[in-house]
Amino acid sequence: MAPDDVRRRYAAGITRAGAVDHGRVEAAFAAVPREAYLTPPPWTIFAPGGLFMTETADPAELYQDVLVVLDRERGINNGQPSLHAAWLAALDPQPGEVAVHIGAGTGYYTAILAALVAPGGTVHAYEIEPHLADIARHNLAALEPVTIHPVSGVGAALPASEVVYVNASASAPDVAWLEALKPDGRLIFPWQPSGRRSGVTLQVTREGGGYRVVATLEVAFIACIGAAARPAGGDGPDVTEVMRTRSLWLVEDRPPDDSAIVVYDEVWFSSEPV
Repeated sequence: MAPDDVRRRYAAGITRAGAVDHGRVEAAFAAVPREAYLTPPPWTIFAPGGLFMTETADPAELYQDVLVVLDRERGINNGQPSLHAAWLAALDPQPGEVAVHIGAGTGYYTAILAALVAPGGTVHAYEIEPHLADIARHNLAALEPVTIHPVSGVGAALPASEVVYVNASASAPDVAWLEALKPDGRLIFPWQPSGRRSGVTLQVTREGGGYRVVATLEVAFIACIGAAARPAGGDGPDVTEVMRTRSLWLVEDRPPDDSAIVVYDEVWFSSEPV
């Protein structure tokens, strides 16, 4: 296991790289050993953009702002730590809250979430790939607040939650993600229209009868199986249009109006605030 000082330097470095000023997020990354929540070594690590790729069995090599291959054939990796630090800081999970993690992989960011909602909180982790779910169950067995669900997080009966953390891209949020949110609950997911290789981060907060939306970082994630809805009447919006989004609505709660930026079968995005 990597020494504590290595994890502390790593946590400070990735939060700085992600422009994160959040003491609890930095402390969680410093406390959770990354090597304990991956596939068994050796690990293949690579930099964003493919600047380098190497294989290592040295846990210390994991404490950089690098991605770790989890399933080469399916293109699944552990994700860039600085991006996840920024997302987690934006969601600000609190002790005692219920968090849902969709696309848990082998459990590293699930363990970070568990640290952030402790004490008293719970994490429900969904992973559709059976072999990754099995590894996650083994890795997370000692964390009592975590439950692994080896099924899709799309269309699932999710628990009522303060936080829904989605680590696979969707062309539109699944209705189950939205309905799981308690009042003031927060959802974050990578919005990528079908067929596009990148998109933007959408942070969604349940307010009143709708959902406030903020579009932030440009991102590229593997697709979330089952979350590839197509908009009604044409292609999905471009990034410029998405950046104008201010709210999100369920069609059954409020029919689309002139403020609509894009309309899907069950949800639509509006340029007007909630």
